[in-house]
Amino acid sequence: MIFGNIRDLRDFSWLEEKIKECFNYAAANELINYEKGSHPIDGDRLFVNIVEYETTSPDNRFWEAHRDYLDLHLMLRGPEQIDLNFIDNMVQGEFVPKDDFLPLEGEPNSHVVLTDGDFLVCYPVDGHRTAVAVNGPAAIKKAIFKIKI
Repeated sequence: MIFGNIRDLRDFSWLEEKIKECFNYAAANELINYEKGSHPIDGDRLFVNIVEYETTSPDNRFWEAHRDYLDLHLMLRGPEQIDLNFIDNMVQGEFVPKDDFLPLEGEPNSHVVLTDGDFLVCYPVDGHRTAVAVNGPAAIKKAIFKIKI
């Protein structure tokens, strides 16, 4: 897991090129104006999902992880809490290859709060539960870059 803000990208020069490509794309495009849905960048190698929803209580959300893609969550309009734990600390369900979805059960061992410009990179070992309210429900808009491993 990597957590930061786009204003500090100069401190992340060591990031993998595929991740830097996402930040370059975000800098060159007004993602806040994108419609909800999936937007291709480079076929199935790299695309961005734009989501808008209202955050809620953890009980209304689910845990997940992915094997084929990294997730780069970039908050366009927040706030949102994302709960985190390593998948080895959790009960793993049956992986669904067509959706690159590994369902998980368990409790968080940490969390991050994303606000405008914050990002979170989740690797295959990083279980995450998104859309958790910070100080009550809030409408958010976020770009989720899907980076093929």
